[in-house]
Amino acid sequence: MKFIDYVEIHVEGGHGGMGCVSFRREKYVPKGGPDGGDGGKGGSVILEVDPQLQTLQDIRYHSTYSAPDGKNGDSANKTGASGEDVILRVPPGTVVKDQETGEVLADLTEEKRQFPVARGGNGGKGNTRFKTSTDQAPRKATPGFPGDERDIALELKLLADVGLVGFPNAGKSTLISRISAARPKIADYPFTTLTPNLGVVKYGDYGSFIVADIPGLIEGAHEGKGLGDQFLRHIERTSLLLFVIDVNSDDILEDYRDLEHELNEYSSTLAGKPRYLVISKMDTVQEQPDLGELPENIIDVLPISSVQGAGLDTLRYEVGNALHKIKQHNAQN
Repeated sequence: MKFIDYVEIHVEGGHGGMGCVSFRREKYVPKGGPDGGDGGKGGSVILEVDPQLQTLQDIRYHSTYSAPDGKNGDSANKTGASGEDVILRVPPGTVVKDQETGEVLADLTEEKRQFPVARGGNGGKGNTRFKTSTDQAPRKATPGFPGDERDIALELKLLADVGLVGFPNAGKSTLISRISAARPKIADYPFTTLTPNLGVVKYGDYGSFIVADIPGLIEGAHEGKGLGDQFLRHIERTSLLLFVIDVNSDDILEDYRDLEHELNEYSSTLAGKPRYLVISKMDTVQEQPDLGELPENIIDVLPISSVQGAGLDTLRYEVGNALHKIKQHNAQN
């Protein structure tokens, strides 16, 4: 299934049914009172989180989703049937925005959570509702109310603990394939990864965390170059970042600062996240590079070789323990 993480759609709740004007007509009761029923409620368009989904692919096939109208009321005080709700299933991590205002309407992360994005209108009142001591035979009923109508944008942000950041061909895909069951496409040329990948990494006896590998970034990614702005949102929810840089880089710290610049320009949320510097492809050199004084926001440097497996156990434990401390800190605050 194709990975789709952004969709714009129009949603319409159903119109409420009309109230009924009717009078009871029975044998021996020639002048029965009003018995017009209310109209039914219009159906709603509802978003529901489905943990089995990983993309917005299914929703993109239609530009408009409309819920059915409620039925009109009937005689004998019968209320019209309500319109059926339209349920749109979305993956966890879907952000719902109003296209006109940009307002975030909902951030859907919890399994099975429902969010009525366009409520159906209430049904109109039948003439039974208008009977009074001074008007025993009202000929008045009200129409149903229109449902909500709006244009919305659905934006998927992956739910992960750790985000992998790097330039194209830095070795991120190989890394996630070695520390988890994720199987991204891997080749020795840039832009092999075109969609984000998720992998579950196990460490220790019972510990685990989720890693998100986004496609390689290029200069100007925060402005949308190389689709960078579309990819960066997938690591906004993470607690920790791994900056993966090829040991054969001309200047590892300069590459780090360039990557950091793209993240800082894109989001202040990303700018403040703790991070490790992961030096990849150590099997291609004889000794570890001397990086000199490190930036203060780097927790540590983790040299690895995904091909040989060197340093991967250390990475798992370091990252797992760091995440545990972060969660403890967040729980106390």
